[in-house]
Amino acid sequence: MSASPISIRDVMTDNHLFGDMFNNVSFAAWRSLLCGFYGLELTNDEAATFKKLTNRETLPADPHDELWLVIGRRGGKSQNAALLALYLAALHDYSDKLSPGEIATVMVLCTDRKAARSVFRYVSGLIQSNPMLSSMVVREDKETIELNNRTAIEISTASFRSVRGYTLAAVIADEIAFWRSDDSANPDYEIINALRPALATLNGKLIALSSPYAKRGELYNHYRNYYGKDDPSILVAQAGSMIMNPTLPPRVVAQAMERDIANTQAEYFAHFRSDLEAFVSREAVEACVEPGRYELGYISTNNYRGFVDPSGGSADSMTLAIGHDERRDGQTITIIDAVREVKPPFSPEAAVEDFCDLLKSYRINRVTGDRYAGEWPREQFRKRSIKYDLADRPRSDLYRDTLPLINSRQIELLDHQKLITQICGLERRTARSGKDSIDHAPGSHDDVANAVAGVAVSGRRGNYIDYGELL
Repeated sequence: MSASPISIRDVMTDNHLFGDMFNNVSFAAWRSLLCGFYGLELTNDEAATFKKLTNRETLPADPHDELWLVIGRRGGKSQNAALLALYLAALHDYSDKLSPGEIATVMVLCTDRKAARSVFRYVSGLIQSNPMLSSMVVREDKETIELNNRTAIEISTASFRSVRGYTLAAVIADEIAFWRSDDSANPDYEIINALRPALATLNGKLIALSSPYAKRGELYNHYRNYYGKDDPSILVAQAGSMIMNPTLPPRVVAQAMERDIANTQAEYFAHFRSDLEAFVSREAVEACVEPGRYELGYISTNNYRGFVDPSGGSADSMTLAIGHDERRDGQTITIIDAVREVKPPFSPEAAVEDFCDLLKSYRINRVTGDRYAGEWPREQFRKRSIKYDLADRPRSDLYRDTLPLINSRQIELLDHQKLITQICGLERRTARSGKDSIDHAPGSHDDVANAVAGVAVSGRRGNYIDYGELL
């Protein structure tokens, strides 16, 4: 790759580029950090800032390959990620490394395309604000900007499958702390491992940035292994929101502290959360899975039960699980026989109709579910001759009571990838009061896991409580 004649300092300070936006006190910390990342000579003030952000004792003499940023919310991550993406695409020449017809891609990755478009909009805005750069655009749509120098900026979902086959000039891994980690079918480390070979041809840059979350995953691993270390390849920095964005009103942070201290320390002070941990290991869950078992049919000697997690049909899935118990060697083993998920958008009435047909095929005439939408689910199931009982505890308690069944292998799960992923993705959170709660991670779902946990736990109690009949 040919060296760019324009440095990142030039991009941030030259008014012919983006000096009017980035050459002010609001981005002073960012300039120090990015210039250090590229091994540029730093002023005394910049050197002091760089050491503070990276916890390093020495200044780098050469560019790094990877930049891992633990930055608070509203700290300017998206704007600077967009600037880097544009710099690495529009102001570098990769032609001597590209085969005929090959394109150098700067990829913006996030948990989903909707989230990635935030950075993408900043990129588009920066290009359109500069006549020289806008004249380079060959084609632009909602997910790709193709430039006339054989480069493209593209957004994609964070998947180790979707990133293969590209020749990458750079990757912007946005909000990587919220990507799935070790207990996922698509873990963050697999994605990073798939990206590094794609970056090798062009000596591309990997830039991972996020506000922090739990003490797990690739962001935390790199922070633990490289923060404060004078590594020549990987640079890790950590900074609160007001350090990276001095214009952030202090009252915003103060109000957040009053609402939730643990959340604010992560969101605005960039501290990894110590009040979160994984609910259950993937190994324990997989030990309960019967490989190749996707569904079990009705057997007249079994006593089946069902649990439903209702939905209105526009946002969340509506799910149903069916199971039964068996006695083996003096233990009660819960067998999950069937799982159904109806993904949005869907007709709630049609979903109830299908669920009732399945329940009746197992000779089930009553189902348990939560309080979602008040009387609506109860009425819909009742119209189809299925009694709907309200669950006698919230979903967090269902998960808590399912855990010992998993750890002792007193439950047999179907070979259902989404179910496995959702159970493994659950988090245990400790509140300031000391009480634990268990729920899915931000941006995740637990509809299938909730239905299965409901089947497992409701049977163990041996009865149902219909709160509506007690009122």
